[in-house]
Amino acid sequence: MLADLTAGAVEDAEARASARPQAVVEAAALAQSPALDVLAALAPADRVKIIAEVKRASPSRGDLASIPDPALQARLYEQGGASAISVLTEGRRFKGSLADLEAVKGAVGLPVLRKDFIATEYQVLEARAAGADLVLLIVAALEQDVLARLHAFTLALGMTPLVETHSAAEVDRAADIGARLVGVNARDLSTFELDRDLFGRLAGRIPADAIKIAESAVLAPADVAHYRAAGADVVLVGEALVTNDPVTTLQSFLEAGA
Repeated sequence: MLADLTAGAVEDAEARASARPQAVVEAAALAQSPALDVLAALAPADRVKIIAEVKRASPSRGDLASIPDPALQARLYEQGGASAISVLTEGRRFKGSLADLEAVKGAVGLPVLRKDFIATEYQVLEARAAGADLVLLIVAALEQDVLARLHAFTLALGMTPLVETHSAAEVDRAADIGARLVGVNARDLSTFELDRDLFGRLAGRIPADAIKIAESAVLAPADVAHYRAAGADVVLVGEALVTNDPVTTLQSFLEAGA
């Protein structure tokens, strides 16, 4: 599944590149206002921080919410106390787009993550051109040399890479490239099975100077409390926020992670 999602995302990016060549996107990326300081926004604090996700659908859950106005959704997240906004831009299975990211970036003052299956420099440039402050790099989807290259390229553009892992070996690979933002996804993107305790097993392996992010399997305040107790500095939440009132849900999650 992960290989298919990545291949599809790259194919779609190549189609966009035929209409908007890399040189054009690079110029737009370099003309953007500087990216926000993500490490400061997500720095460890006395309570958990939340990355709130704009997410219409997923391969595992199908349609979640129509979200006709991503900017409004993001403003509600900001009102509810989110520290950053994640925007799914993959179109085939998650029904997102770069237009969603641009709308969100224009509506909030928080750092915005391009969450997609990124495997090329073109996709990283697209993210910056759309205003992204950070991009997702999934270790399981990338050979180590490609991961290192895209990590360095993201930093060179002033953005912050969120390096996502699913195993001890992948955490070590993230550490080897100097990742300062390390996520552990409870959902195995090959099988889509969930393991909420995976973060707790891997947290101690994440370098001390890296911000620890728990992803997936967050449906209730107790899930946030579980991740916080296991050492999470940040929790990424999607489904629970698009299927419930985002402001009150966020507030209850933040209280649980105090």
